[in-house]
Amino acid sequence: MNSYELSRNYFDWCFENPEKISPNHTAIYFFAIEHCNRLGWKKKFGFPSQITMDALGIKKHQTYIKYFNDLCEWGFFELVEKSKNQYSSNIISLIEAMPKNGKALDKAIINHTAKQTETNGQSNSSIDKPITIKPINNNSAIPEWNEFKIYALEKEPKVNLNALKNKYDAWVVNDWKNGNDKPIKNWKSALLQTLIYIEKNKTQPQRGNLI
Repeated sequence: MNSYELSRNYFDWCFENPEKISPNHTAIYFFAIEHCNRLGWKKKFGFPSQITMDALGIKKHQTYIKYFNDLCEWGFFELVEKSKNQYSSNIISLIEAMPKNGKALDKAIINHTAKQTETNGQSNSSIDKPITIKPINNNSAIPEWNEFKIYALEKEPKVNLNALKNKYDAWVVNDWKNGNDKPIKNWKSALLQTLIYIEKNKTQPQRGNLI
């Protein structure tokens, strides 16, 4: 048993019982997981009411105990020994407490993801780091400077980056056409031409002229 399994089990149950759950239930349960973790995952441990209330900002003991009892009733806490008053600790167990739950949340997430894919269409771009591309005159696509630089460094790790940037800017300004005013086939062709040009002119000042 670990915190991930406890969390997953808890939210599966919440999804199937939304009319019962509240943020206070969640706060108390996850504070219990944190407390158990700090105690080295003891099978049974004291769960002090006042410390929990202070940590969660719950002012009234009656409010706290209501949510605590709910968690016991639903099977998230096994109450091993009840406290004598609000200043003593309930002895509980998380390890033995695992209420049964279905897979409704898993199915809902899978269905939602499938619908999002249908709505947005297929994409090769990462959700976290999309690659920004822009059209050029022959309907191919080129990366922005940082992507162009990465590809260049893969081909030639020691390329002069200042010269590379100058040539990249020249391609952009001239609408990705070469010296004969002809559109390039694709941006990789421009990259190869750029690397060849830089190699041939290592000892010469690098300017933004067309290749």
